[in-house]
Amino acid sequence: MNKTSKDPNQSSVIQSLGTVTNLYLKASFAGANTLTGWSLDDRNPQVIEKLMPFFSWVYKYYFRVQTDGWEHIPKTGKILLIGSHNGGLAIPDTMMMTYDWFRKFGTDRIAYALMEPKIWQFLPCFGRLATQIGTIQAHPKMAKAALRRGATVLIYPGGAQDVFRPYSMRNKIYFCGNKGFIKLALMEEVPIVPLISHGAHSTLFVIANLYPQLKQLHQLGMPWLWGIDPGVFPIYLGLPWGIAVGPLPNIPLPIKLHTRVCPAIVFDRYGKEAARDREYVYQCYRKVYNLMQRELDRLVQEEEGLASRNFTPRIKQSYWF
Repeated sequence: MNKTSKDPNQSSVIQSLGTVTNLYLKASFAGANTLTGWSLDDRNPQVIEKLMPFFSWVYKYYFRVQTDGWEHIPKTGKILLIGSHNGGLAIPDTMMMTYDWFRKFGTDRIAYALMEPKIWQFLPCFGRLATQIGTIQAHPKMAKAALRRGATVLIYPGGAQDVFRPYSMRNKIYFCGNKGFIKLALMEEVPIVPLISHGAHSTLFVIANLYPQLKQLHQLGMPWLWGIDPGVFPIYLGLPWGIAVGPLPNIPLPIKLHTRVCPAIVFDRYGKEAARDREYVYQCYRKVYNLMQRELDRLVQEEEGLASRNFTPRIKQSYWF
């Protein structure tokens, strides 16, 4: 695949929309036991190629993405990408960083992303399409298998709770205390490259998470809808619902995004013994968390400081003239 991407014209955008729709329909008619995220071989470079024109338009004209830090990606070898994702089930920052990966490295450099297994239950068609892009089940054996093939693996430790965290926490790294990714990095002896973003959590507005209250009701006998524990139950303002209750899919607002790849993190010790050392695992976890929060604070300051500077001259001009 060429690493450059041309600006799409109107006809190509319409064509790419048709392509996305066609691929989604094909995924909807796939067998129930196919494209389940349990195989590394379901990744389809041809499907990725077909999706690129659509995401090129979204990237350049809908989210107007600014990105930096890609020089921190090692040129060869397996990597563990660790991110904090935003914006509900639309995950706009994740989508745009995935586009950037393919734009910069093509489809030859294999990468997989772990995805919440419930997606295949709630949104099976989306799950099957995502599988063809390189999404796999969020299970340790799948992550290990991918790394042992020499692939890059993308993990969002905070999962659904992170992607639906309240708007007031939009500038906070939120891993929910999950340390499995640290143990994986130590066991497989791979560097961690953090990913952060600004703006994506303003593409919808999460007011609160009602899951703790629903879990209490479930323990008292209330069944889960469709028998599936959602793990998160937000109230949010956003498209197309206006106000949504529950982890419903959303259409993100066209907010400008800034994504960033942070410097790689290499730990002092690796191996099984290091992965079994709880105190050391916690130290490594804090190292990753603290670095990502510092980098996110810096990115927020850059973006919001820039917005403030751009706004100030307009106030002065209206005052004097």
